[in-house]
Amino acid sequence: MSEHSLPQTPRQIWMGLLARAPAARLAELCPDLPPHEVLRAPEVGAVMVEGRIGGTGQPFNLGEMTVTRCALRVGSLVGHAYVQGRDKDHARRAAVLDALLQGDQAARYRRQVLDVLQAEETTARATRAAKAAATKVEFFTLVRGDDQ
Repeated sequence: MSEHSLPQTPRQIWMGLLARAPAARLAELCPDLPPHEVLRAPEVGAVMVEGRIGGTGQPFNLGEMTVTRCALRVGSLVGHAYVQGRDKDHARRAAVLDALLQGDQAARYRRQVLDVLQAEETTARATRAAKAAATKVEFFTLVRGDDQ
């Protein structure tokens, strides 16, 4: 963990997982949304993405990214979502799941949705890492007689 990062709460972790999940996969895992009251209808906007020199150095504005946000209420629970891109259904579904994961049925939705998404994300990252490792080039230097 770098000096600029803080430990994430369980809610931050699941919100990130829902935001990174492919929208179609999220819809497969949770096809039926319970009744909910829309507090802020899904809307598309842009956010400024900040980068850091060397990953931890001075910040700089990298550019803008399109996001869709949504806020709603399921019973007495409020759910929020910010997802990359313009998929309003993805934002709505992620916000509903955020609310449900705060309630009595949290364990069910963790098993049904989060655990599956986490396993798939872990597998995808391992696959990408293996592909990258396969392209790794090892450099070595031979000692030449005139370098002694």
